[in-house]
Amino acid sequence: MSDEIVRIKGTKSGLQLLFAAGATYSEIEAEIRDKLAKGSGFFCRGTVMHAMEGSLEKDEMESLRKLFHDAGVIFSVTRRHFGKETKQAKEQREAAIEAKPAPEAAAEPAAEQHTANDEAMQMVIVNRTLRGGQEVRTKSSVLVVGNVNPGAQIIAGGSIDIRGTCRGMVHAGAFGNQNAFIVADHLMPTQIRIADLIARSPDTAPGNLEKTAKPERASIKDGQIVIEPIER
Repeated sequence: MSDEIVRIKGTKSGLQLLFAAGATYSEIEAEIRDKLAKGSGFFCRGTVMHAMEGSLEKDEMESLRKLFHDAGVIFSVTRRHFGKETKQAKEQREAAIEAKPAPEAAAEPAAEQHTANDEAMQMVIVNRTLRGGQEVRTKSSVLVVGNVNPGAQIIAGGSIDIRGTCRGMVHAGAFGNQNAFIVADHLMPTQIRIADLIARSPDTAPGNLEKTAKPERASIKDGQIVIEPIER
Protein backbone atom coordinates (compact mmCIF):
# COMPACT_ATOMS: atom_id res chain seq x y z
CA MET A 1 0.00 0.00 0.00
CA SER A 2 2.80 2.43 0.91
CA ASP A 3 4.24 2.17 -2.61
CA GLU A 4 0.93 3.48 -3.98
CA ILE A 5 0.57 6.53 -1.72
CA VAL A 6 2.70 8.80 -3.93
CA ARG A 7 3.04 8.14 -7.64
CA ILE A 8 4.95 10.19 -10.19
CA LYS A 9 3.66 10.71 -13.73
CA GLY A 10 6.12 11.86 -16.37
CA THR A 11 4.79 14.36 -18.91
CA LYS A 12 6.30 16.56 -21.63
CA SER A 13 6.02 19.51 -19.27
CA GLY A 14 7.58 18.00 -16.15
CA LEU A 15 6.74 15.50 -13.41
CA GLN A 16 3.35 15.35 -11.75
CA LEU A 17 2.67 14.02 -8.25
CA LEU A 18 -0.37 11.79 -7.83
CA PHE A 19 -1.67 10.87 -4.37
CA ALA A 20 -3.62 7.73 -3.45
CA ALA A 21 -7.29 8.29 -2.70
CA GLY A 22 -7.88 8.48 1.03
CA ALA A 23 -4.20 8.99 1.90
CA THR A 24 -3.58 11.44 4.74
CA TYR A 25 -1.10 14.27 4.41
CA SER A 26 1.12 12.71 7.07
CA GLU A 27 1.33 9.52 5.00
CA ILE A 28 2.11 11.49 1.84
CA GLU A 29 4.81 13.55 3.54
CA ALA A 30 6.36 10.48 5.17
CA GLU A 31 6.66 8.69 1.82
CA ILE A 32 8.12 11.73 0.09
CA ARG A 33 10.66 12.17 2.91
CA ASP A 34 11.57 8.50 2.52
CA LYS A 35 12.08 8.89 -1.24
CA LEU A 36 14.21 12.00 -0.71
CA ALA A 37 16.32 10.23 1.90
CA LYS A 38 16.89 7.29 -0.46
CA GLY A 39 17.94 9.64 -3.26
CA SER A 40 15.14 8.70 -5.64
CA GLY A 41 16.09 9.54 -9.22
CA PHE A 42 12.85 11.49 -9.60
CA PHE A 43 13.83 13.99 -6.92
CA CYS A 44 17.14 15.30 -8.34
CA ARG A 45 18.10 18.88 -7.50
CA GLY A 46 16.53 21.28 -9.98
CA THR A 47 13.72 18.91 -10.96
CA VAL A 48 10.26 20.46 -11.33
CA MET A 49 7.42 18.68 -9.49
CA HIS A 50 3.76 19.60 -10.02
CA ALA A 51 0.65 18.83 -7.98
CA MET A 52 -2.89 19.60 -9.05
CA GLU A 53 -4.67 22.38 -7.19
CA GLY A 54 -7.19 20.85 -4.79
CA SER A 55 -5.36 17.55 -4.35
CA LEU A 56 -4.17 18.81 -0.94
CA GLU A 57 -5.12 21.65 1.36
CA LYS A 58 -3.37 24.99 0.80
CA ASP A 59 -1.28 24.74 3.98
CA GLU A 60 -0.29 21.20 3.06
CA MET A 61 0.86 22.37 -0.37
CA GLU A 62 2.97 25.03 1.33
CA SER A 63 4.52 22.41 3.62
CA LEU A 64 5.41 20.28 0.58
CA ARG A 65 6.90 23.32 -1.16
CA LYS A 66 9.21 23.96 1.81
CA LEU A 67 10.13 20.26 2.01
CA PHE A 68 11.07 20.14 -1.69
CA HIS A 69 12.84 23.50 -1.56
CA ASP A 70 15.16 22.18 1.17
CA ALA A 71 16.06 19.36 -1.24
CA GLY A 72 16.61 21.73 -4.18
CA VAL A 73 13.47 20.58 -6.00
CA ILE A 74 11.07 23.09 -7.58
CA PHE A 75 7.49 22.44 -6.44
CA SER A 76 4.51 24.12 -8.04
CA VAL A 77 0.74 23.91 -8.00
CA THR A 78 -1.01 23.88 -11.35
CA ARG A 79 -4.64 24.65 -12.14
CA ARG A 80 -4.84 22.50 -15.25
CA HIS A 81 -4.24 18.91 -16.27
CA PHE A 82 -1.19 18.35 -18.44
CA GLY A 83 -2.17 17.78 -22.07
CA LYS A 84 -5.66 19.22 -21.46
CA GLU A 85 -5.02 22.94 -21.56
CA THR A 86 -8.21 24.94 -21.72
CA LYS A 87 -8.68 27.62 -24.36
CA GLN A 88 -8.63 30.32 -21.66
CA ALA A 89 -5.40 28.98 -20.09
CA LYS A 90 -3.75 28.79 -23.51
CA GLU A 91 -4.71 32.37 -24.32
CA GLN A 92 -3.35 33.57 -20.96
CA ARG A 93 -0.08 31.68 -21.42
CA GLU A 94 0.46 32.93 -24.96
CA ALA A 95 -0.36 36.49 -23.92
CA ALA A 96 2.23 36.29 -21.14
CA ILE A 97 4.87 35.18 -23.66
CA GLU A 98 4.13 37.46 -26.60
CA ALA A 99 2.94 40.71 -25.03
CA LYS A 100 5.15 43.03 -23.05
CA PRO A 101 3.13 44.90 -20.42
CA ALA A 102 2.84 48.67 -20.31
CA PRO A 103 5.51 50.32 -18.10
CA GLU A 104 3.03 51.05 -15.32
CA ALA A 105 2.15 47.34 -15.11
CA ALA A 106 5.73 46.29 -14.46
CA ALA A 107 5.69 47.39 -10.83
CA GLU A 108 3.97 45.28 -8.19
CA PRO A 109 1.07 47.25 -6.63
CA ALA A 110 1.46 47.50 -2.86
CA ALA A 111 -2.07 46.17 -2.29
CA GLU A 112 -1.15 42.92 -4.05
CA GLN A 113 2.13 42.20 -2.27
CA HIS A 114 0.52 39.67 0.07
CA THR A 115 -0.42 37.39 -2.87
CA ALA A 116 3.13 37.09 -4.27
CA ASN A 117 4.07 33.91 -2.38
CA ASP A 118 0.83 32.14 -3.35
CA GLU A 119 1.27 33.03 -7.02
CA ALA A 120 4.93 31.97 -6.99
CA MET A 121 3.71 28.43 -6.26
CA GLN A 122 1.92 28.36 -9.63
CA MET A 123 3.75 27.43 -12.84
CA VAL A 124 3.75 28.98 -16.31
CA ILE A 125 4.86 26.34 -18.82
CA VAL A 126 6.45 27.41 -22.12
CA ASN A 127 6.75 24.49 -24.53
CA ARG A 128 9.06 26.18 -27.03
CA THR A 129 12.22 28.24 -27.42
CA LEU A 130 12.04 31.92 -26.49
CA ARG A 131 13.62 34.00 -29.26
CA GLY A 132 15.18 37.46 -29.14
CA GLY A 133 12.61 40.12 -28.29
CA GLN A 134 10.22 37.72 -26.57
CA GLU A 135 9.46 38.09 -22.88
CA VAL A 136 7.77 36.06 -20.17
CA ARG A 137 6.63 38.20 -17.23
CA THR A 138 4.62 36.51 -14.48
CA LYS A 139 4.18 36.36 -10.72
CA SER A 140 4.43 32.55 -10.96
CA SER A 141 7.37 30.19 -11.46
CA VAL A 142 8.35 29.38 -15.06
CA LEU A 143 9.30 26.14 -16.84
CA VAL A 144 10.74 26.51 -20.36
CA VAL A 145 11.00 23.33 -22.43
CA GLY A 146 13.43 24.81 -24.93
CA ASN A 147 16.13 27.48 -25.09
CA VAL A 148 16.14 31.12 -24.02
CA ASN A 149 17.97 32.91 -26.82
CA PRO A 150 19.95 36.18 -26.58
CA GLY A 151 17.58 39.14 -26.38
CA ALA A 152 14.81 37.09 -24.71
CA GLN A 153 14.03 37.55 -21.05
CA ILE A 154 12.09 35.92 -18.22
CA ILE A 155 10.88 37.85 -15.20
CA ALA A 156 9.25 35.54 -12.66
CA GLY A 157 7.94 35.92 -9.14
CA GLY A 158 9.01 32.34 -8.39
CA SER A 159 11.79 30.08 -9.66
CA ILE A 160 12.85 29.46 -13.28
CA ASP A 161 13.66 26.06 -14.82
CA ILE A 162 15.03 25.97 -18.38
CA ARG A 163 15.27 22.57 -20.08
CA GLY A 164 17.79 23.84 -22.60
CA THR A 165 20.39 26.62 -22.98
CA CYS A 166 19.83 30.01 -21.38
CA ARG A 167 21.55 32.92 -23.14
CA GLY A 168 18.99 35.62 -22.37
CA MET A 169 18.21 37.62 -19.22
CA VAL A 170 16.55 35.77 -16.33
CA HIS A 171 15.13 37.30 -13.16
CA ALA A 172 13.71 34.95 -10.51
CA GLY A 173 12.04 36.09 -7.30
CA ALA A 174 11.32 39.37 -9.04
CA PHE A 175 9.00 40.58 -6.29
CA GLY A 176 11.42 39.97 -3.43
CA ASN A 177 11.45 36.16 -3.05
CA GLN A 178 15.06 35.37 -2.08
CA ASN A 179 14.27 31.63 -1.91
CA ALA A 180 13.72 31.52 -5.67
CA PHE A 181 16.38 29.98 -7.89
CA ILE A 182 17.27 29.46 -11.55
CA VAL A 183 18.14 26.12 -13.17
CA ALA A 184 19.21 25.46 -16.77
CA ASP A 185 20.88 22.65 -18.70
CA HIS A 186 23.40 25.25 -19.90
CA LEU A 187 23.33 28.45 -17.84
CA MET A 188 25.02 31.12 -19.98
CA PRO A 189 22.78 34.21 -19.60
CA THR A 190 23.63 37.81 -20.33
CA GLN A 191 22.44 38.59 -16.81
CA ILE A 192 21.05 36.74 -13.80
CA ARG A 193 18.86 38.40 -11.18
CA ILE A 194 17.35 36.88 -8.06
CA ALA A 195 15.21 39.20 -5.93
CA ASP A 196 17.23 42.44 -5.74
CA LEU A 197 20.63 40.86 -6.48
CA ILE A 198 22.33 40.92 -9.90
CA ALA A 199 25.10 38.70 -11.29
CA ARG A 200 26.55 37.78 -14.65
CA SER A 201 27.51 34.27 -15.69
CA PRO A 202 31.21 33.46 -16.24
CA ASP A 203 32.55 34.23 -19.71
CA THR A 204 32.21 31.31 -22.08
CA ALA A 205 33.44 31.13 -25.65
CA PRO A 206 30.58 31.23 -28.20
CA GLY A 207 29.42 27.77 -29.11
CA ASN A 208 31.59 26.15 -26.44
CA LEU A 209 29.41 24.23 -24.01
CA GLU A 210 32.14 22.10 -22.40
CA LYS A 211 32.38 24.50 -19.47
CA THR A 212 28.68 23.98 -18.77
CA ALA A 213 28.44 20.25 -19.38
CA LYS A 214 26.26 19.78 -16.30
CA PRO A 215 23.03 21.59 -15.48
CA GLU A 216 23.60 24.53 -13.15
CA ARG A 217 21.63 26.19 -10.40
CA ALA A 218 21.81 29.84 -9.37
CA SER A 219 20.58 30.73 -5.88
CA ILE A 220 21.24 33.20 -3.10
CA LYS A 221 23.72 32.13 -0.45
CA ASP A 222 25.25 34.42 2.18
CA GLY A 223 23.83 37.47 0.50
CA GLN A 224 25.13 36.81 -3.02
CA ILE A 225 24.18 34.82 -6.11
CA VAL A 226 26.05 31.52 -6.31
CA ILE A 227 26.09 29.28 -9.40
CA GLU A 228 26.82 25.59 -8.88
CA PRO A 229 26.54 22.38 -10.97
CA ILE A 230 23.71 19.99 -10.19
CA GLU A 231 22.42 16.59 -11.26
CA ARG A 232 19.02 16.48 -12.94
